[in-house]
Amino acid sequence: MEAVARRSGLTPAEVISDALEHSHFLEWPERFLDTVAAGIEAADRGEFARKADIDQVANKYRGP
Repeated sequence: MEAVARRSGLTPAEVISDALEHSHFLEWPERFLDTVAAGIEAADRGEFARKADIDQVANKYRGP
């Protein structure tokens, strides 16, 4: 709990409150933080989505 709190910038009580409020397990914040860290590392290596991929997502929500 203390490690998750330190990584997330929350107090242990806030981590527990968040888990209860959003009905998820206490392991969820740790997995989320690991995923974010992996994404940041990939971005630092220059591994980004291709422009075509970004355009496809952006155009999906545009009107005619």
